Amino acid sequence: MMPRILVSLAAATLICFGDVSEAAAAGSETFVEAPGPSGLLKGTLLSPEGISNPPIALIIPGSGPTDRDGNSPLGVRASTLRLLAEAMAERGVATARIDKRGMFASAGAVPDPNHVTISEYASDAQAWAKTLKQKTGAPCVWLIGHSEGALVAMAAAQTSTDFCGLVLAAGAGRKLGEVLGQQLKANPANAPLLDQALAAIDKLEAGQHVNVAGMHPALQGLFRPEVQDFLIEEMAYDPVALLKTYKGPVLVVQGANDLQVSMDDADLLIGARPGISVAKLEGVNHVLKSAPIDRQLNFATYADPSLPLGPGVADSIARFVKPH
Repeated sequence: MMPRILVSLAAATLICFGDVSEAAAAGSETFVEAPGPSGLLKGTLLSPEGISNPPIALIIPGSGPTDRDGNSPLGVRASTLRLLAEAMAERGVATARIDKRGMFASAGAVPDPNHVTISEYASDAQAWAKTLKQKTGAPCVWLIGHSEGALVAMAAAQTSTDFCGLVLAAGAGRKLGEVLGQQLKANPANAPLLDQALAAIDKLEAGQHVNVAGMHPALQGLFRPEVQDFLIEEMAYDPVALLKTYKGPVLVVQGANDLQVSMDDADLLIGARPGISVAKLEGVNHVLKSAPIDRQLNFATYADPSLPLGPGVADSIARFVKPH
């Protein structure tokens, strides 16, 4: 989930998937497009039935090849973002969930999805906001960023007035290098790789490229040359610094059983400045579902789209967005 290829190391138990059983959409669903650099960005707009001029939110996916529903060929099949969109529609909030530039239905937006930066994803969020305002007549668009999508949301909001506010779900409060190092250390299976991995992180944090020749094969995938520019740029972002300069409404949503980021991250985010709201959810994990703290059982929920969102996830977001 963070960064784009981390599932292969930090969540190595994810090996089986199964068919996804799609729930009926809770509202009126249409396909939408926004301008991209070389072609169109594409997504799905889900609007609540029988409600005029509902608030609208753009849902920004997490890291790597994560599609508009929150699923990934790397092993994540939880359909978290589709479930979130349906839950928002049930609560009177419209959402647009999107495929990132260069991936899935947005594949034509850029020739190579590996050569994309956080700042470019932020530009796409801004393009989506303008498109959604024009299509719906909404005065502004909420950003709901999940995992790495929370960082994209914070970056996008720095230079645009099209956003109502931010919902940061399972987002890191620390720079990527520190988060990645902690995630790698948390999995005992990674112990033989740590010296190489941490040395590589140090070089990338310093803005230097890493020679992967001679690295363990798992690390060669993690630090492969085609994603190093992305990692170098992302590692320079400080989420707390971004929130200090953003003055709009912010809600931090964090599950207590998240094995990828923690309540400490949430505390860093809400401490960035006064006025930031928080929803701390007991028993909820990184894909926003109820899960035990046991690693294997927790990660098993990443591959189960039949599990609903955890208690309080949708309600906390709807309660925050609707009054504003």
